[in-house]
Amino acid sequence: MRRTALALALALVVPLAASAQDSIDKVNGSVHVEAGQQVGDASTVNGSVHIEDGATVRKASTVNGSVELGDKAQASEVGTVNGAVTLGAGARVSGKIEAVNGAIRLAKDADVGGRVSNVNGAISLDDAHVGGGLGTVSGDITVGADSRVEGGILVDKPGGWFHWGNRRPPHVVIGPHAVVQGTLEFRRDVVLQVSDSAQIGPVKGATPVKFSGDTP
Repeated sequence: MRRTALALALALVVPLAASAQDSIDKVNGSVHVEAGQQVGDASTVNGSVHIEDGATVRKASTVNGSVELGDKAQASEVGTVNGAVTLGAGARVSGKIEAVNGAIRLAKDADVGGRVSNVNGAISLDDAHVGGGLGTVSGDITVGADSRVEGGILVDKPGGWFHWGNRRPPHVVIGPHAVVQGTLEFRRDVVLQVSDSAQIGPVKGATPVKFSGDTP
């Protein structure tokens, strides 16, 4: 009986071990994870990271390049220094998304459990969900129609070498039927426009301007 149980356990474990793949780690060149694959970390220094539809990775990261998760792809964390981050429809990131110089875009039904933040670059949500708040210094923020954000919004003031090029006030738009829970805090001048059908938390450092219709 014990031998039978052991044989059954090995039969279940061995295929899983055989299908598991190591991390992909490069210095120069893009990283490509094919649709439906499951790998460890997918990272490079000089190059983009492409996670195709339905693929799963632990961490997707680069220094100089973009990171793209296809539709229904999954990762625990996403990061880049110089490059954009794009999540396809239904993509999921259980942790945080961080960028320094690059836009961050979440397509319909994309879900991020942690914080979404950058320094320079627009952040936009299209009927998406973020559980850990939004943060930027110089980027515009668009919480599109029917999107949901927990953890508030922080637009920090420029400091150090980030001070140059940050004279234009960021433009923050909260779209129709969007919900932002938590404090919306602005430590620098911003233009804040909020749909008359949106729901937001307390606002510090700015005066919301209401608008009707799909866009301001």
